[in-house]
Amino acid sequence: MRQGNLLYAQSGGVTAVINATACAVIQACRRKKVGVYAARNGIIGALREELFDLSNLDSAAIAALRHTPGGAFGSCRFKLKSQETDRAHYERLIAVLRAHDIRHFLYNGGNDSADTSLKIAQIARTLGYPLNVIGVPKTVDNDLPVTDSCPGFGSVAKYTAVSVVEASLDVASMHESSTKVFVMEVMGRHAGWIAAAAGLAGKRADEAPHVILFPEITFDEAAFLAKVKATVERVGWCTVVVSEGVKTAAGKFLAEAGTTDAFGHTQLGGVGPMIAQLVKNKLGYKFHWAVPDYLQRSARHVASKVDAEQAYAVGKAAVEYALAGKNGVMPVIRRVSTTPFKWNLVPTPLTKIANVEKKLPRNFISADGFGITPAARRYLEPLIRGEDAPPYDKISGLPKYVRPKLKLAKKKLAAYPLAEK
Repeated sequence: MRQGNLLYAQSGGVTAVINATACAVIQACRRKKVGVYAARNGIIGALREELFDLSNLDSAAIAALRHTPGGAFGSCRFKLKSQETDRAHYERLIAVLRAHDIRHFLYNGGNDSADTSLKIAQIARTLGYPLNVIGVPKTVDNDLPVTDSCPGFGSVAKYTAVSVVEASLDVASMHESSTKVFVMEVMGRHAGWIAAAAGLAGKRADEAPHVILFPEITFDEAAFLAKVKATVERVGWCTVVVSEGVKTAAGKFLAEAGTTDAFGHTQLGGVGPMIAQLVKNKLGYKFHWAVPDYLQRSARHVASKVDAEQAYAVGKAAVEYALAGKNGVMPVIRRVSTTPFKWNLVPTPLTKIANVEKKLPRNFISADGFGITPAARRYLEPLIRGEDAPPYDKISGLPKYVRPKLKLAKKKLAAYPLAEK
């Protein structure tokens, strides 16, 4: 295979460190003297032939991506169906890659993105186009299988634990005559990794969070209310962390909105205020609730140093894999040891990753279902270690984030109408 050019694209919900991966990809390509493009808004941009030519991108701007949150090139939620159903999309994608002599494709995302990467690798073989496809791990949910952790998770975990510590100090100050129960909703549709990270905030008995509600544990209203009541009576106040994916005994999300996204996932929203209102209605306690939502995955100012390092490392490895001729694989993080914390990267077939969700192990959840175990703490703590603060502007006092000046490459094919899903 001739060397050709490389195309990088971001997919799904972005993270505080996904641009660190982008930075690594661009810098690695420059070192290897490989032409590099980035698709605008993920696979949508690739299909529309909207490719940013990064050949003249300022080196300082590239370096600044390492500490800038969001997705520098735009992301998307767009699912490629089977080759039979979406044949035209696949043929169009290969035509775009061929037109720009792109022989390496890196797709930076989670479960669904791994599935898309696998399908693209398969269609390239079917159509006889030489292409190395590398899936690049990213997801705050930490639910990719095989890999020890997912870039993006360590930073959202740190944000969550820090937020629980800080908000709980506030509640502790006010509980005598004001708020008795504070409820914080966190992301996690099917896996409770982020909710579990909240547990790092408390190391001793009766330290917040006092109650964690996991997607893996069926919601028991009576047991929950009894736990909250006992905590308030003993401690004086109670902090509750609830995952958006908590379900009833019937398997229905507590906060099901009745709609689905582009991947067919049930849209969720509002489980935090729902739980808070339940406490008010049944126990009569004054409450406050918070839903960090995008804040938890964009908080680069409190990013984990380990997470930022891992995000950069998978981008660098992805380029190296592609240029070495690897195809249909993902660089996954392997924990070598916990004490001291050591890790490395190994290539793993996408067939072992695509469409598989890694749930929080039951032995990470306390016997009563409302907290984390020492095993969970041993796993989680290394992932939030270290600070990797961005530089701050001395005048404004705000982080110095970059919005690179991007230029689209000249199109070579006819327009391809595509409705965003």
